[in-house]
Amino acid sequence: MTNPLPQAARRLQDKVCIVTGAASGIGRSIARLFAAHGAHVVVADVTTDVIEGGPSTVECIERDGHAARYMRTDVSDDAQVQAMVADTVARFGRLDVIVNNACVRHARPLLELDEAEWQRVLDVNLGGVYRCCRAAVRQMLAQPADAGFETHGVRGRIVNLSSQHGMIAAPGDLAYGVSKAGVDYLTRQVATDYAAHGIVCNAVAPGKIQTGAGGRAVDPGVLDRATRRTPWPRLGHPDDVAAAAVFLASGEATFITGATLMVDGGWMAA
Repeated sequence: MTNPLPQAARRLQDKVCIVTGAASGIGRSIARLFAAHGAHVVVADVTTDVIEGGPSTVECIERDGHAARYMRTDVSDDAQVQAMVADTVARFGRLDVIVNNACVRHARPLLELDEAEWQRVLDVNLGGVYRCCRAAVRQMLAQPADAGFETHGVRGRIVNLSSQHGMIAAPGDLAYGVSKAGVDYLTRQVATDYAAHGIVCNAVAPGKIQTGAGGRAVDPGVLDRATRRTPWPRLGHPDDVAAAAVFLASGEATFITGATLMVDGGWMAA
């Protein structure tokens, strides 16, 4: 991402974009690629610490020759979500795209999952998407279609991060899968409710993505199952998901709303 894209190749030139959960992993890659495509990026997260190590997302974007702003945001807190959107609009004048990526995980089967952790996962992963969509849609309804989107009458675009684990069972990981299934439904509902108002809402559903995180993500059993289930001869990388998010956030994604784009190396097709 250090090589700047020529302006003609930038799909998000001067678009104002929020990416939640952008400190690490998939969100970090999305924020960096959005910036490379010319977007004004707000990096929203509860921390600037990078799970996989290295400089912060904003530092990476600046090293790549672009600009971004960090805003501490806990998506389980509606006041912070509203402040995130209000601050973005105050600085840039509008909100073109929000990517709802922030999530947590607490992998447990039903009988080992206490109610507090169940509620926490749902509150961040599904409740956070609800709050961010609500705040974004309120703002998008109040703004005219941007010149770059004018041909298609688009006021704004929402990209939610779903997961293949919202569609199939993941051994011993109840709350995460339920939350991601909810994200898929919420995506379809928002898309249909607000299509007439020029608001586009889609989702990206990653398969097994190697982000550099430790713990369950690199458990040999988890990796073996993912490798056996993925037809493509490698597992996914965060940049694979970022490329899909750029497409759905751009004006090139015409007549597409309420869709979930699988980025899973063929897992769900097998």
